[in-house]
Amino acid sequence: MNDEQLRILEALVEAADSGRTAVLATVVRTRGSTPRKAGARMLIGRDGVWAGTVGGGCGEGEVLEAAHAVLADGRTRTVRVDLTEDLLTLSPAVCGGIMEIRLELVPPSPR
Repeated sequence: MNDEQLRILEALVEAADSGRTAVLATVVRTRGSTPRKAGARMLIGRDGVWAGTVGGGCGEGEVLEAAHAVLADGRTRTVRVDLTEDLLTLSPAVCGGIMEIRLELVPPSPR
């Protein structure tokens, strides 16, 4: 287990023990050049990212937005992050690949 995986696990335990709900984002599939590969994870709470990353930038922003929807309705979803945008756009996605990221609700531990 690497340091990032350990930090995510610790944050999951801390959230569960303190009664906080979280969303676990996991890169499940990539195609082309992407900042992170399948298996990368990020733990998100109502107040933002608690641990990990799925790549940063605009793509991670899309994941954060979807995570808030998961927190609101509890429904698991998969987000497709397209990093193939034209380099001349206002927010260039220079990687050139596509990532699919699964977002799952992690409820607090029952007391």
